[in-house]
Parts: sequence; structure tokens; C-alpha cells
Amino acid sequence: MENIWIPFITGLTVGGFSCAAVQGGLLASVVAARQGKGAFGPTIAFLISKLVAYTFLGFLLGAFGQALSLSDQMRIVMQAVAGLYMLAVAGNLLKLHPIFHYAIIQPPKFLTRMVRKEARSSSLFAPAFLGVLTIFIPCGTTLAMETFAISTGSAFLGAATMALFTIGTMPLFVGVGVLAAMGKLFDKYFAPAAATALVFLGVSSINSSLVLSGSPFNLNGVGQTFGALAQVIRDPAGDVLGASNSVTIVNGVQNANINVLAAGYNPSLIDVKVGKPVKLNVTPQGRMGCTSVFVIPQLKMSKRLNLGETATFEFTPDKPGNIIWACGMGMYTGTIRVS
Repeated sequence: MENIWIPFITGLTVGGFSCAAVQGGLLASVVAARQGKGAFGPTIAFLISKLVAYTFLGFLLGAFGQALSLSDQMRIVMQAVAGLYMLAVAGNLLKLHPIFHYAIIQPPKFLTRMVRKEARSSSLFAPAFLGVLTIFIPCGTTLAMETFAISTGSAFLGAATMALFTIGTMPLFVGVGVLAAMGKLFDKYFAPAAATALVFLGVSSINSSLVLSGSPFNLNGVGQTFGALAQVIRDPAGDVLGASNSVTIVNGVQNANINVLAAGYNPSLIDVKVGKPVKLNVTPQGRMGCTSVFVIPQLKMSKRLNLGETATFEFTPDKPGNIIWACGMGMYTGTIRVS
């Protein structure tokens, strides 16, 4: 999965910080109800049941996103909405304006009362049951990750997203008693760190939607502009450093071979000439995540790749400029430079 570490890091930096007041309070209360019987058992029961519940929820959300992804435009919209929601949650964490508070969806009051009532139970079943029921009382960051899981368009990637996010939150939930004593430090240090992680996720998601829509206004385009400025040095043959040398001419057709990796493409830059046919031979190499889908947004071309098979894309560029290709979520990109 692309950037698989992001949900885990988000859980470490955001999950406990923004959700401790609700879910952490439930864990603390159920542990308190078992005074004299130890805290290890109920804590582990709570965390394991929560992990199972969120993994299953992520599977369902990803499958739902996969159904929606029958429309490429729907996936683009979902990623943009996910990004905007994450930015709104970040605004709420930073208390930039009261309006951002409305971005946090509140659970029904009867569910809140039911979960809090169960928290007073002293049975070992209680923490396990609470771990499952936390899916009905999510914090703002959890909602953002759920939206992100939908935008993956894959049941297994959705499950992995929520599982890693939940695992990332575990250290903070284990230390929930210590965290409760750090209320003032939360506002001063932890909330800004959590908001920063969400801003990164949000901007990345919005940028991916721009890439997949074929918009020239995206961060990848900015990077390519600076890259072009950095490549003004030419070698003795007059070729721009960093350009692909894998293009060959066969019967008047410009052929380029692209190897697809789990985290990008080799090469990621190809030079072709305007007005001459181009044939891209795209071959998967080993494990793939979102790179299992190869998209050329500007040409409205998209194919799902299969291991052991080479997919081909044929077109004739009619004007100079850059043509971007990307993975199915717009995270990894490459450039066809037409001159």
C-alpha cells in the first residue's frame, strides 16, 4: 500500500491525542471498575477488540469505496472530500475558529449513554465490548481516517489503513492514565503536532485528486518545474541530465519501457518527440499497492496491471509539454516530457 506508514504515524501522533477525552476516558473508567483485579487484562481486551472492530470496519469502508470507484470521477471527488475534511479537523484541533467544531460528527446520544453505562461494569467482558463500541463514538481524527479508507477504493487497503491507525494509537491508550494528567500540555504541544499530521494527510489527498483529474495545478507540477530548473546542466551529448534513455524507435514508433514498483516507477521521466507515435510498455515488478492501476489522466487512459503481464499504452502527442502518469490514487507519478 502506498505510504502505508502514514496511518500508523497518524495514530501515534493524532489518535490518542484527539480521541483520549472520549475513548480513553471509557478505558480508564472500566479499568477503575476492576480495582484490585489488575489493569493489564481489561486494557488488552479493550485494545484487541478495538483493533478487530476497526479492521473489519476498514474492510467494509474500502469495499464501499471500491464500488464507488467504478467511476473515476467519484474516486477523485472522494479524495478531495477526504482531504478537505482532514484540514477541517486540523482547524478544530488548533481552535482556529468555532466553525471548525461543526466538522466533528457527534454520535447519537443514546449510543453515548449505552457505552458509558457499560463502562461501569466490572466484568472482563466489559472492556472488550467497549472496544467494539468505540466505532460508534469516533473522534475527529478517526472519522478522517475512515474517510481516507473509503478513498483507497480497496477492501484490503481500507482494512490495512484502519488496522495500522488503530495499532498506532495503542501506546497512547496504554498510557491513558498518564495522558490524563497532561491536559495543559495537550493544548500546548500535542494538538499542534496532531494538526500538522492531519494537514499533511489532507494536502496529500487533495493533491492526489488534482493529479488524477489531470489538473496542471498540483504539487507534483511545482516539483517538476523546480526539477527542470535544476536540470539545465547538460552532458556532452546535449541530453538533459535525469532524462530517460530507454526510448527506442521501432518502425517509426517511440517505444519506452516502464517498470512498476511498489513505491514508484523506473524510469519516472521519459523524453519523446511531438508528432510521433508513442508506445509505453508498462511491466509490474513484484509487490504493488495503488501502483496496480496505471493512469494517464490527460489522455483519459487507465488500466489495471497484472503481475507477469505487460500493459501497453499507445498515443501520439500533438503538442510540446508534460504528460503525467500516476498510480490509482495519484500518490506516485511519472512524466512524459514532449519536445
